[in-house]
Amino acid sequence: MKRAFRTIVVDDHPVVARATKHILEQIDGVEVVGIAANGEGCLALAEEHQPDLLFLDYHLPDFYGSVVAERVRRVSPGTHIVIFTGIDVADMYNHLLEIGVSGILSKEASETTIQNIVRCILDDHTMIPLPIYRQMRLSTRQQASEAEPIDLSADEIVIMTMLVKGATHEQIAEHIHVSKRSVDNYLKKIYEKIDVSSRIQAIEKFVRSPLYAERQEDH
Repeated sequence: MKRAFRTIVVDDHPVVARATKHILEQIDGVEVVGIAANGEGCLALAEEHQPDLLFLDYHLPDFYGSVVAERVRRVSPGTHIVIFTGIDVADMYNHLLEIGVSGILSKEASETTIQNIVRCILDDHTMIPLPIYRQMRLSTRQQASEAEPIDLSADEIVIMTMLVKGATHEQIAEHIHVSKRSVDNYLKKIYEKIDVSSRIQAIEKFVRSPLYAERQEDH
């Protein structure tokens, strides 16, 4: 008898999580063995079950999906990870692929599309939306630019580390004892320093940098 394809669903909206579970369990051979509402819960389930597949919401209460995906790859390297998101992740596609995710899917995808990507992964393939597929060429110059180290002050590193963990501007302001407006100003300077234009781009560039790795080692 063929072994079930053990699957975990991670989404902080219970209705979405249950709906995703129902859609996945319509696929022959797929068994949802757990549901988590945040990154920490996901990591605990991944370590316990060593799942074959992880359907992972990008925007969780405690961590961004890219951070959770990296950690899951450490505790369960054989897990296929599908980032399931309601936001545009085109800017971080390369980074998600570097982490080793097996697929990226919009929450607006139809039930058929969700099931098709899982069937592809079961067959050791994946699916890519056509608009992204047509823009996948990345110049050597762009790649070199993305690999450049970033230079941030101690306060800026703390701010970016808290952003990665999902902290609000108010929580950051309270932690470093400044006003919310000061945090906004800090972020504008950070964006200029690392040459990005959005919070998501800043987070992804910071996570790829040695600065983030050093913070993880210190904690």
